[in-house]
Amino acid sequence: MLQGEPSPEELEAAQAANEADALAAAQSELAALQTRNAELADQYLRAQADVQNARRRADDEITKARKFAVEAFAESLLPVTDSLEASLAIKDATPEQIREGAEATLRQLKSALERNKVIEVAPGPGTRFDPHQHQAISVVPAPDQEPNTVVSVLQKGYTINERVLRPALVTVSAPK
Repeated sequence: MLQGEPSPEELEAAQAANEADALAAAQSELAALQTRNAELADQYLRAQADVQNARRRADDEITKARKFAVEAFAESLLPVTDSLEASLAIKDATPEQIREGAEATLRQLKSALERNKVIEVAPGPGTRFDPHQHQAISVVPAPDQEPNTVVSVLQKGYTINERVLRPALVTVSAPK
C-alpha cells in the first residue's frame, strides 16, 4: 500500500460513516416531513370543519330568512287591519264617514305595499303596450291613438322588487 492512501478498512469505515450520516440525514428529513404532514392534516381537518360550520350557519340563515320573510310585510299590514276593525266597530256611521274611513284605509294599504316594494302598474291611455308588464285582454279600434297602445286598464297590475307579481289587464289599440 502506498503511504497516504487509506487502507481498505479505513475506506470501508469512511463509507460506513457516510452511509450512517446519509441515513441519519434521511431519518431526520423523514421525521421533519412526517411532522409537516401531521400539521397539514390537522390544518386540513380544521379547514373542513370550518367549511362545514360555515355551510351549516348559511343553511340556518336561509331557513330563518324563508321562515320570517313575510314578517316585515305582515307587520306593515297590521295598522290596516286595525283601521278596518275600528271602522267596523262604529255601528251608526254615515255613508260619508264609511267612505272617508275606506279611503284612509286604502291609503294605509298602498303605503304598506310601497314600503315593501309592491308597486302598482296602471298604465295611462296612450302608453305603449309592454308585454312584460301588461296583459292584453282585447284589441279595439282607436283611430285617435297610436297602434299597440293602451286604451283602458281593466285591472291594475303590480310588481314586487321590479318583478311582475300580476300584469295589468288592458285593452290595446288595433293596428291601423
